Amino acid sequence: MTDLPIFSAGPSAAFFDLDRTLISGSSAFVLGIAAWRAKLIPTHRFVRDAAGAVAFKFAGASDQTSEGVRDRILGAVTGVSLDDLVALNADIVPKLLAMVRPEAMRLLEQHRHAGRATYIVSASPIELVEPLAKALGMTAGIGTRSAIVDGVYSGELAGPFCYGQGKVEAIEQIARWEGLDLDQCWAYSDSASDLPMLEAVGHPVAVNPDAKLERMAGRRGWPVVVFSKRTKAVIRRTTQAVSAIGLAAGGFAGGVQWARTRVH
Repeated sequence: MTDLPIFSAGPSAAFFDLDRTLISGSSAFVLGIAAWRAKLIPTHRFVRDAAGAVAFKFAGASDQTSEGVRDRILGAVTGVSLDDLVALNADIVPKLLAMVRPEAMRLLEQHRHAGRATYIVSASPIELVEPLAKALGMTAGIGTRSAIVDGVYSGELAGPFCYGQGKVEAIEQIARWEGLDLDQCWAYSDSASDLPMLEAVGHPVAVNPDAKLERMAGRRGWPVVVFSKRTKAVIRRTTQAVSAIGLAAGGFAGGVQWARTRVH
């Protein structure tokens, strides 16, 4: 089939959630393994967090509150030195690059060709998100910034917590700085926890959505994209509302198929 170009009508950007959207699994799991091997976190904490990360990989978003996620992420770096955490990127970034979905890479390429800035938006530490974004050729990474005192993470926030409504605060800040029109922007996520971010832009897209996000996308006529684990084909399911407008502002690169059912 003929590819549908992603047109740009003005200053805009594409915002990508990280886990289960841009990559196929959990960045927290990769970070946890690297931190445990470097003896930055104790074994009991690694085992606890690893169990949560594995469940997330296969089931999607959990029912954790924003406060619970925030405390878990801040707790993971509390007492760790900035230099030690940054040093982990030599191990972490190549592993995360290997987890990037090829279909997501094609989306990134189309947005870049349309002259659109591209950002990762994740609750993960900015020290992890920013190097990954740069390695992918993206504009920047937006992640959680933790306070640092004498070179060590204090366990406090140093900016918006990039989860739920906090992601909206972060992208609105970027929009003010860069003169972006959020009505012309795109956002991609797998999780209902990112509904605020998806609602904040003119072109929300559900990617491999959890059950709640899939229901919401269906009700609102948002496009749903499923990346098949087996075939690596991109399956695009559309509602009548989406078909009616023809998604004039959007589309996907080669390998896109129009379908009404999920392919496993």
